[in-house]
Amino acid sequence: MSENTSGLELATIRRNRGISLESISESTKISLRSLDAIEKGDYRKLPGGIYNTSYIRQYARAIDYDESLLLEAYHRQINPAAAQPKPAPGKSNFGGFRPASIAG
Repeated sequence: MSENTSGLELATIRRNRGISLESISESTKISLRSLDAIEKGDYRKLPGGIYNTSYIRQYARAIDYDESLLLEAYHRQINPAAAQPKPAPGKSNFGGFRPASIAG
């Protein structure tokens, strides 16, 4: 499994719960191709936009998996810069120290 799902091993979880992709496809009306892409973390194969998050939520619910974890992995992959922690206002990335101001 690719790093974009952080090793969640979704297909294994689904199979261990006795759920087939076909049954998820029938109940959610999501194509097998899209469900397979979610399991592999290949989100480029999804239709895009709001459909992606909807599909991911529905898949997570279908296998009784925490949808927030799966959505977090999705957002990390599509926007890696947004996943980087940002310093709190008034803080810096310099070990808690503010850089010295330059005297002018």
